[in-house]
Amino acid sequence: MNEPTNDDLEIGAVIIGDELLSGKRRDRHQQHLTAALAEKGLELAWLRIVGDHPARLVRTFRETLASGAEVFSFGGIGATPDDRTRACLAEALGRPLVAHPEFVALLERRFGADARPHRVRMAELPEGASLIPNPVNGVPGFSCERHHCVPGFPAMAEPMARWVLEQRFPNRDAAAGAVEELLVLEGVSESRLVPVLEAMEAAFPDLRISCLPRMDRGAPRVELGVRGPRPRVTEAHARLRQALTEAGFLPA
Repeated sequence: MNEPTNDDLEIGAVIIGDELLSGKRRDRHQQHLTAALAEKGLELAWLRIVGDHPARLVRTFRETLASGAEVFSFGGIGATPDDRTRACLAEALGRPLVAHPEFVALLERRFGADARPHRVRMAELPEGASLIPNPVNGVPGFSCERHHCVPGFPAMAEPMARWVLEQRFPNRDAAAGAVEELLVLEGVSESRLVPVLEAMEAAFPDLRISCLPRMDRGAPRVELGVRGPRPRVTEAHARLRQALTEAGFLPA
């Protein structure tokens, strides 16, 4: 795999399963993926949770394919009828499902005669797919067109996603990512900060300026954040402190 350039580093996730939408299970993939991305200096840009509905899955994959993002897809790659990720991604790609010879051979070695007729269906992948090794039970996931499909079991999905990240971004580490500097104001409501924040966004459009209001023992409390490349964050944070001081929100 070739490492994407800095312009191609949008990361998305699709988490599949009716049980998540019904509340039978809680998602753990986001937490694991976010931590793994942080180790590469990357961030999750968006997340979708989708049920096991074929038309909706196809529509979702068409949209995620069009985004050009690196997409991690969790769940739906088993052998039962409700495992629809392979077929729906293939339909979204406009490609046939084909038996992956290496995958078939792996299943036959692992399960012998029990590989057929059902388990071998897991080896039917969108044409052109490559395998993602599974260190837990040896049954791989697959990648196709920047979409990396792993099982719905977090214990398997986490190491498989980390493997993909190492293949896709071998030269990145946490130092390559964005940094954030925070500033907390006590006894100030967020509405009073609007002019300062608007001025900051105008002066630093390349950074993320955040405002997180809270109530602490009945008094307003605001956490302001500046996130982006370290040199720009350092400059913006100093400008923010100056603007807050001039506006009377911080002592001179």
